[in-house]
Parts: sequence; C-alpha cells; structure tokens
Amino acid sequence: MGAIPSAPSALLSALWSIVGSDQVSIFRGGPVIRTRLRLGVLVITLVWAVAACSGTPPPSLGSGLLLSGYDRQVRVEDNLFQLANGQWLRTTRIPTDRTRYGVFDALSEQAEQNLRTIIEDSAARHGAPGSPDQQIGDFYASFMDTARLNALGASPLKASLERIDALAKPTDLVRYFAEGAATGTPSPITLSIDQDARDAAAYLPDVSQSGLTLPDRDYYLRADPTFVTIRDQLRAYVARMLGLAGIAHSDAAVSRVLAVENRLAQVQWSAAQERDATATYNKFTVADATARTPGLDWRAYLNTAGVHSTDFVVAEPSFFTALGSALTTLPLADWRSYLKFKLIDGLAPYLSNDFVTAYFEFHGHDLIGQQEMSPRWERGVKAVNHAMGDLLGQRYVQRYFPPNAKQRTDALASKLVAAYRSSIDGLSWMSAATKAQARDKLNKLQVNIGYPTKWRDYSTLRVVRDDLVGNVLRAAQLDYQRDLDKLGKPVDRAEWLATPQTVNAFYSASRNEITVPAAILQPPFFDATADNAVNYGGIGAVIGHEISHAFDDQGRKYDGNGNLRDWWTPEDLQRFTARTAALVTQYSAYEPLPGVHINGQLTLGENIADLSGLTVAFRAYQLSLGGQPAPVLNGFTGEQRFFLGWAQVWRSKIRDQQLREQLLSDPHSPSEFRVNGVVSNVPAFYSAFDVKQGDKLFRPPDQRVTIW
Repeated sequence: MGAIPSAPSALLSALWSIVGSDQVSIFRGGPVIRTRLRLGVLVITLVWAVAACSGTPPPSLGSGLLLSGYDRQVRVEDNLFQLANGQWLRTTRIPTDRTRYGVFDALSEQAEQNLRTIIEDSAARHGAPGSPDQQIGDFYASFMDTARLNALGASPLKASLERIDALAKPTDLVRYFAEGAATGTPSPITLSIDQDARDAAAYLPDVSQSGLTLPDRDYYLRADPTFVTIRDQLRAYVARMLGLAGIAHSDAAVSRVLAVENRLAQVQWSAAQERDATATYNKFTVADATARTPGLDWRAYLNTAGVHSTDFVVAEPSFFTALGSALTTLPLADWRSYLKFKLIDGLAPYLSNDFVTAYFEFHGHDLIGQQEMSPRWERGVKAVNHAMGDLLGQRYVQRYFPPNAKQRTDALASKLVAAYRSSIDGLSWMSAATKAQARDKLNKLQVNIGYPTKWRDYSTLRVVRDDLVGNVLRAAQLDYQRDLDKLGKPVDRAEWLATPQTVNAFYSASRNEITVPAAILQPPFFDATADNAVNYGGIGAVIGHEISHAFDDQGRKYDGNGNLRDWWTPEDLQRFTARTAALVTQYSAYEPLPGVHINGQLTLGENIADLSGLTVAFRAYQLSLGGQPAPVLNGFTGEQRFFLGWAQVWRSKIRDQQLREQLLSDPHSPSEFRVNGVVSNVPAFYSAFDVKQGDKLFRPPDQRVTIW
C-alpha cells in the first residue's frame, strides 16, 4: 500500500496528531482493564487508506471512553476512580485463578493467548533439531507432559539433594550459593551483572540480599495475627515439601529451615531502604569485601560463579556481614535443611502434580488469595516465554503488532519529551544551573518503542522433549552466561530489558532509557479509532510516567549518561525534597486496608512519576490541539476525557491478601490512589470538572504538590 494521500481533510490530520503525539515499570510485575479492541490500529489504518484513495471523508473519531463501566451516580469531584470504574467494579468478579483483575490483566491474557497460538503452531511444524520451532515446541511439550512428570516424581531433585548432603563446611555453602547463580537456584545471595552505576559505560558484578520464601521480611517480623497465621502455614508447607521429596521432615528439620529464614529476615534491609540508589551502591575489592564479611569468602564465591573481577558492588553490606556470621554460627544441618527446601520450592512448578499442587496451595492460595490454579497451558506458555522470550517476541511482533503502530508511537513519545522539556524550562523552583543539567539528561534519553532492533540468540540452547527441569535449568544457564559475557565489553545500548509481548513499560536509570513494549500499545492505552484526549490520558501519561522516573527521588541521582552523580545545587535539592516530602505525607495517610496504610516513602518514586507524567501529558495534549477547541464527545470535553482516560486504565480489582503484600513490598500505590491521589494535585483537573472546596477531591492550593 502506498502512502496515504494528504487530501482527506483535517480528520486525517487529527489521526496523525493522535498517533504522532502521544514506562523501573509503571505497573508492578503487573497490575490490571478488560478490552476487546485488539485490531483497532490496523482496522482504522485500512479504513482511512480506502477513504483517502476513494475521496470518501474518513469516519469520525470515537471518544475512547469505556462508558459501560462508569458509575454516573458518583460525582467526579468526589471520586474520579469510582466514576470511571464503579459499574465495572460492581459487576466484575476476579477470576478464580487470579488475585487481581483489570486492564493490565486483560491485555496480558490476550498476549498469552497469542503466545499460545505461536507456540502451538511451532509445535505443529516439528522443526529440525536445534531450530526455533523445535526449541519452542519441545519446551512446551515437556511442560504439558504431566504423565511423564508424575511418573518421575521427585527424581529430578536427586542429584541436587545429594550435592547439598555433601556440604561439610561454610566455604562449601558459599560455593553452592555461587553454583546456584547460574541456574537460578535460590540462596541468600542474588548475583547479577549490571552497569556500574558510577561508570555506566562498563558492566560490573552486583550482589544483593535474597533467600526468603515469604514475600517480605515483615512477614517474619510482625506480630499481627495475620502474619502469625502465615508463618504457621509456612511451617506446614515446609514439612509437606520435605515429605514429598522423601526427606525426613520431623519438627526439628522444619524448625531448622525456619531458623535460617528468620535469621535472614532479621538482617535484611526494608523495601524502602532497597530503593535508595546511593545507599545500595557500595563498590568493594574482593579483599575488602571479604574483610568486611568474615565467614563469607568472596573470592571462592566469585571464582565458582565464573566471575573474574577485582571489584564488585555489594548492595546491602550489613546484610552480608550478618550472613557471613550466620554461615559460621548456625549449624550446617540447619543450612542443609534450608537449602534442600529452597531447591524443592524453586523447582516445584516443574515437577509432578503433588509438588505443583502443594506449591499453589501455599504460594497462590495462602499468601495471595488465589482460589484456583491457572490452566496448565497458561503456565506452560509462561514457562516458554520466560525461557525464550525473544524467540516468541519476534513472532508476536510479526503477527500482532502493525508496523505503523511503532512509527506513530515514536512520534507520540517525541511530543511527550518536548512537553517535558517545556516543563523544565518553566520551573519556578529550580535554578538555571540545575535546569541545564536536567535538559541535558532529557536530551540524552533513549526511547524504545515496540520491539528491539536486535534479538537474543538461543541457537545454543538444548531443549529435550522429556526433560522439563533440565530445560528450565539450561535456559537459566544460557541467560547467565550471556550476562557473564558482558564483563569487559562496552554496554550494548541495543539490548532490551523486556520482551515486546510484555504488558508494561519501564525506565532504566543506568541506561537513561524508557521502553514501551508492543503489547501495551492497545486500547484503552492507545486507540487509533479514538480522539486525541484518551490517548494522551492513557499511553501519553504512561510515557510521561516513565520519562518522569528519570527525575524522581532516585532517578534524579543519575545524570544524562546514566552515572550516579549529584548534579543538583544544594538549594534546588532542598526545594525538591520539600515537595517530595509533602507527597510522602499525602500518600501515607491513605488506608487501603483497615489498619494498613500506604508506605509513602516506599511508593514515592512511583507517585512522583504518576503526578509528573500526568501533568506533562496534559500539557502535551493541549499543545496537540494547536489552539483549536477539542470536540465534546459523549457529553465530556476534551480536558475531561483526558482525565477519564487516565482513570479507566487503572480499572482493577484485587484480593485483600494480594493487596496486603503490595502495601508491604511493592513501590506502586494501589490503583484507586494512583487516580484520585494524583488528580487532587493537578490544577487542570480542578478546571476541567469545576472542583470546589467541599468536594472530596479538593485539596487547598497550598497543599497541592507540584514537582515537574
């Protein structure tokens, strides 16, 4: 098809304005609305192309509002989230195999269905050994062959359990931890190869705390009855798993496992502390780190892990000092019992049905309230996707992502960057010197839309149709070796840290880049059949959110080259901190569960990004109008539809157990507060809906937080 002629009127120009103007991740590992308009971008392109060629005027644009889910009995001035989502909240039940449900989940469901089609097509082609079709098809077949997995029982664990039995001294433990780094076997140490935060042009090994089975250290430390019950459930689960693996599981053996976990929990850093980019950057030589952590031989660890480096980063030094002490003071029998349990727990989803059921009943049901296990095919798709994401991603893009969608979103992102630049220029609280540094960082921002230009190579991955555990471990080893191979080489700026089939968006501080994968570029985030407003309130605010992470309380510590460097004047930093402190106070007052408040410090970065991203997206929307008035659609002005677009992308429900975990360990606020908490600070929201004193979303002007 040739280029669309320029004749067909201002409506066609409006389309190009929509798509030419428009995500740490914006959404957790993932919150959240059901949508059915998967092919909107492709369909509208075809319709307009035909209209252009025939001289027929193009169709009018819709509002993009998901009106059937609205609750018109709610005053928008009191609760924007409920107005835009109340009817949907009343009539929608969370599926029994999920702990939350909403926009992101619905889009993720569709992506999984698309991946299932891709995988089953690959399997049907019976590819030659070593081909992508063989790798994809046989990995999936190894997961779906439950008869074989049930016949195998615990036998895939045998060699690893014998390896643990042979651990005879603390140094053996350290080497075992390092061996597990290559296969993802759980231990108290997570090893990664990352960019050096102080020299973003180079890679550096990084170690951080790990080793707990419960979601966060507070689950072990708090005395609330809820957490006491969860710890009792953990004890029962440990006993059950040891028994399934044929290991003597007396009360004493179970207590040994819990003794190690409790010791680790007592010395771990909190989730809020973990966010501090400065506090978690501690570069040591191997000799200095070993002196700091008696009992933990770092040279033995790194050599065993295949890392030949004289320097590395220790994220939480006090944790590792305490870990070194625990290695020499806790009995080796405790450590062996603990490591056996962690091995079993880590591989349980890939074993026989009795292991799978036990794993689900604790991790799914007891911890986060999931009522039923997700279908086997869905878990199989996730396993293949985790192992070979880019192989599936190439095919996903070919089938489900129209080429022009990337071009349009690229242009949309450019307009958001321009609006952010204007925002920096207009700041009244920031000095010219700091503004110049901020503009430099924005100018160097890399924007990744849709899919990477270079795909990962899986040609050396050996996939065996009757060896699921082996397939999982070999895939992990390939990823690990790929990371090891980065050491000593320049940073690969073409590498993507997410797959295109991911329904999310991301910002990387060390790379100073945002990534918006293809799978999120669908309604209600981006709808080519809709008027500008909801696209700016949806994907525009998402992109604005991710750009804003470059300037949140942690992202602001990195410069335009991705280096952890203080580029602020002391006075500007003081003014910035005063504004962010007010945001901490605001969100800490919210109480999503009785007696459980949002942690305003933990969620600060995401709350800054929500507020700043929405503010900048609104500015970009206004610029897109070119001084012309927006149409009134479905009884709402363009400005109103912008904010409704933001509210409806957060349409979601969540079970109390999952919400409790989120409040303790997730840096994102619950959905309702990402809507109402943000707009109560945005002057344009007050103007759009004539919000006045006495309305529930009204905040006095001197209490409204403005940052970027």
